[in-house]
Amino acid sequence: MGISSAQAIEHLMLRYAEHVDAGEFDQVGELFAEGSFRDGSEASGAAAVAAKFREMLVVYPDGTPRTKHVTTNILIEVDEDAGTATARAYFTVLQAVPELPLQIIAAGRYRDTFRRREGRWRLAALRAQAELLGELRFHLSPRVLAGIAGR
Repeated sequence: MGISSAQAIEHLMLRYAEHVDAGEFDQVGELFAEGSFRDGSEASGAAAVAAKFREMLVVYPDGTPRTKHVTTNILIEVDEDAGTATARAYFTVLQAVPELPLQIIAAGRYRDTFRRREGRWRLAALRAQAELLGELRFHLSPRVLAGIAGR
């Protein structure tokens, strides 16, 4: 017996966090092959999303952003007949680098939509809204930080 639609969607949500933390931005992009990512600005499609993450995040010599994304309070609502779903969740991002002891650097909410095509669930849109921000100098590129400061 296969997994339920809700489980398949949760797997997509958690795979996103896993790939970001591993610095696997091409794989992050592949999750959005038919969708878009928005966190203030928007990117659509695999190549654009992968490029956004490369430009947005600081990557360390180990090839990762030295983060752990913790996804909690997941609520998934599936319309099996329509082949669509929505999900809401909280995220907490932790980071540790030589200049920064382990700490929470951001927390917020995800608002995601999904659609089923050819029997597989795919991300249609991920909307990340940071609500609490900590020390981001070691996580976000200077260009992105300047944009946050200008808001």
